[in-house]
Amino acid sequence: MIRHSLLFVLLFGSVVATSPMSGVPAPALALETEAGKYVSLIRGHILDDYQGMFRDEGGSFKYPFITPGSAAYGDILWDWDSWLSDVALRQILAEKGSPEDRTKALRYEQGCVLNYLNYGGMDGWIPIIIKRTSPPRKELRDMQNTWETNMHKPCLAQHAAFLTKINGGDAGWLRENFEVLQAFVSRYTNHQRHPATGLYFWNDDTAIGVDNDPCTFMRPPKSSGSIFLNCMMYKELVAMVYLADRLDLGEIAAEYQKDADRLKVAIQEHCWDERDGFFYSVDLNLLPYEPKPFGGDPKFRLHAGNPRNYDCLIQRIDVWSGFLAMWAGIATPEQAKRMVAEHYHSERTFNAPFGIRTLSKLEKMYNVRASSNPSLWTGPIWGVSNYLVFSGLVDYGFDAEARELAEKTIVLFGRDFERSGALHEYYLPESGEPVLNRGFQNWNYLVLNMAAWYEGKPRVREF
Repeated sequence: MIRHSLLFVLLFGSVVATSPMSGVPAPALALETEAGKYVSLIRGHILDDYQGMFRDEGGSFKYPFITPGSAAYGDILWDWDSWLSDVALRQILAEKGSPEDRTKALRYEQGCVLNYLNYGGMDGWIPIIIKRTSPPRKELRDMQNTWETNMHKPCLAQHAAFLTKINGGDAGWLRENFEVLQAFVSRYTNHQRHPATGLYFWNDDTAIGVDNDPCTFMRPPKSSGSIFLNCMMYKELVAMVYLADRLDLGEIAAEYQKDADRLKVAIQEHCWDERDGFFYSVDLNLLPYEPKPFGGDPKFRLHAGNPRNYDCLIQRIDVWSGFLAMWAGIATPEQAKRMVAEHYHSERTFNAPFGIRTLSKLEKMYNVRASSNPSLWTGPIWGVSNYLVFSGLVDYGFDAEARELAEKTIVLFGRDFERSGALHEYYLPESGEPVLNRGFQNWNYLVLNMAAWYEGKPRVREF
């Protein structure tokens, strides 16, 4: 028997060990067993620690709010961090909190949105972060050229819609400030949308969330048609449709729906790559066609016979945020199948033992060394990217892949809690070793939402 097995290996390659009971590959069974062990450990830590997320009003904060947690974010509002931390908080409250706890928390959660809108205005500008010591809006705005740098990421309406939906659809708390929220979205639409493609762009690479994404990092201003930004913007517009409907503003809702539909078409047209089966960012930094005399003949115009007939160049850089087209509901079912088969499953690019690499291992820019300014998104595993890819897999019915990614994330965080008693900001893809910032809670708590789905329990998810 041993001789026959050895001959098989020599002829056909290595044999994957399987369980004699189930036929499931042994590594998968080991991962599942370890994940089952760590769920209760993770849940215990998070349920014990979540009270530290609440902060009272005072200073620049007109309303109480929740903080993402960890020492680095101890008394601060940070746009997409606070939003996704709140999604995790709602999972915690669903599992542990009483009705009174959830009612009390709502005031703090809504305060996240209202504090930002309090710093807004009819010019649409809203800051990325607010500290307790932040100066008044005018002074803060005058400290920078707000037309040339980035502002709050397009997730404010999503946060408001999430809170409205969990509160039975009551958007009355937002009515007084809804015009400020509209101005915020309009500023993106009117000043950060590329006319020729209909795609949205970053003003620069300041605080884009995925700090050193090579498609944006240290590139020319207003040149990055980021797939991350455009997927976020699509969901923001859909959230505005929902909020306007809840406020009985049907005509306004219809306009936002048109904007969302147009953006979805633009992303499909310009960001989907049929060759690679993936969604990419695009380069908008193309010169306009200007006919120039050539060769001494004033009637001859250079390139006049065939001027450029494309409005952007696709950036075939494998960044994890291409999967956000599934999270946002932009990908077609056929596109999703290709993305999963050709990219999610590829261990040469994205698929790592502890989740999804934030940049393909095959990219020349791949780098996992510790960095905090910028934070490192060129390969390490982040809890938030694991979660958002997981969420898209669930939405498109890829349950086996979603289960695998949940298991990897649970094991990653479970081991960290077991060894260090805390979580970290990001991790090495191959070993799962933490890289930086012990005590980073933030959106890492979304592992609890993943664990709930994994166990077949109700899962709180973002709008």
